[in-house]
Amino acid sequence: MTTPDPGRRGGPPPGGPARELLRTRGIRKTFPGVVALDGVDFDLRSGEVHVLLGENGAGKSTLIKVLSGVHRADEGEVLREGRPVRVGGAEDAARLGIATIHQEFTLVPQLSVAENIFLGRQPRRFGMVDRKRMRADAAVLLDRVGVDVPPGTPVGELGIAHAQMVEIAKALSLDARILVMDEPTATLTAGEVDRLFGLVRRLRSEGVGVVFITHHLEEIAALGDRVTVIRDGRSVGQVPATTPRDDLVRMMVGRSIEQQYPRHAAQVRRTEGAGEVADSAPERGSSGAPLLRVAGLTRAGAFADVSFEVRAGEVVGLAGLVGAGRTEVARAVFGADPYDAGSVEVDGRRLARHDVQAALAAGVGLVPEDRKGQGLLLDASVEDNLGLVTLGSATRGGFVDRAGQRRDAARIADRLAVRMSGPRQPMRTLSGGNQQKVVIGKWLLARSRVLILDEPTRGIDVGAKVEIYELVNELTASGHAVLMISSDLPEVLGMSDRVLVMSQGRIAGELTRRDATQDAVMELAVGTTAHHSERNTDEAKDRETPRGH
Repeated sequence: MTTPDPGRRGGPPPGGPARELLRTRGIRKTFPGVVALDGVDFDLRSGEVHVLLGENGAGKSTLIKVLSGVHRADEGEVLREGRPVRVGGAEDAARLGIATIHQEFTLVPQLSVAENIFLGRQPRRFGMVDRKRMRADAAVLLDRVGVDVPPGTPVGELGIAHAQMVEIAKALSLDARILVMDEPTATLTAGEVDRLFGLVRRLRSEGVGVVFITHHLEEIAALGDRVTVIRDGRSVGQVPATTPRDDLVRMMVGRSIEQQYPRHAAQVRRTEGAGEVADSAPERGSSGAPLLRVAGLTRAGAFADVSFEVRAGEVVGLAGLVGAGRTEVARAVFGADPYDAGSVEVDGRRLARHDVQAALAAGVGLVPEDRKGQGLLLDASVEDNLGLVTLGSATRGGFVDRAGQRRDAARIADRLAVRMSGPRQPMRTLSGGNQQKVVIGKWLLARSRVLILDEPTRGIDVGAKVEIYELVNELTASGHAVLMISSDLPEVLGMSDRVLVMSQGRIAGELTRRDATQDAVMELAVGTTAHHSERNTDEAKDRETPRGH
């Protein structure tokens, strides 16, 4: 759980007044058919955390790529301590003391921690790499960032949190005074986020200026000093980090969002004024017939005796601690992984075990938690990705109906409001929210009746989240059944008609919408682990705590 920083908000660092480290004026950057940045102004002071906020596709990543030398601005200027500078590449950025921690790490898994920190700058003695000194210097940097990892450890053996700290140690080895962090908490647990925030605060106290990009609005007040909001490639305002969340959302999306979870809002609107009728009304979706029925599903070492139903028109949330077995169950239901016992039925028909094609034919779709690694072909186009599931049915006599596939892809992309220059745009160039829309869109094209959503809004902004929530409502309104797995407890509670809670591979309990609270979910999630407390160190508990609790 992130806690607000009791320190100053944008004030001078210890030892003197804050000075301006960096400023951009009128930065403009275009790509074929797209204006990514349209006159962005931004500034960073020493000893502050300046949050860069905006929807996916707003231009945040393009701006930091201009600052790090990946892209060159078409217009505008960058000033370092008041002097115009040229950032033509990574070497220029390093010389200017600008280091960037991208969402996708630049570490080499096969090399050691020390070799990654000093890659291309290894200390030498008599013309040879001085490995003893390199490890010693790396140990000092690792200690500074609070990581207890031997410098000789291969990076490929590290978890995400430690790999991220190695990236920061690498930046500090360059004597960076400006640290740009792009979504650094997207894949971290609550405990890892707290440790990262502690490090950022220490760096801030040393006069380092930090540009921090996040989609988690609760992190802004916990860590930030100022916020610059970017919308549609333009900087639309700069406000204190203490600005109310609703105001930040309004600046980001250009409209007011009365309820973050439109499913709950729709239910409230339907029941307002109904009096006692509303109190006695059945749970939303409960009148539908069971589309998905799972009975006694078991796989040794992963999950045991898992049974549940999802009805037509219903969203069932699957909550639990990290490692509880939620994703493993979802993949088994979809046929991607085997199971030892139990059954899966769709609309009364039993599916063959470990058979994805049988699941597809029955109308089951899976949106995986790793959309880039498992849900998309990043080098293919938008239209090719949308047509992945229906490729077989669109093939006649060995030939694919490309014109039909293209029409269907354009129709779905338009329905989901995918922001793109055209259907042939490479998938990897889309924002995270638009990529997720495409992953869901391919199952809409396949006419899937049962949709399993595993972490459907991870790493996407609040505006895109609401669009996906509204899409889920549309699907259930038309009779689809949705099983939603999420580590974001407010999301589970806000979008589910019923909540199933898993603990240590088993269903620990089921909660109605009325009874589902964060405390109730967590009580079930940790209840069956009480007899194993001797194995649960504080570290393990930190790692398992879902975001939002």
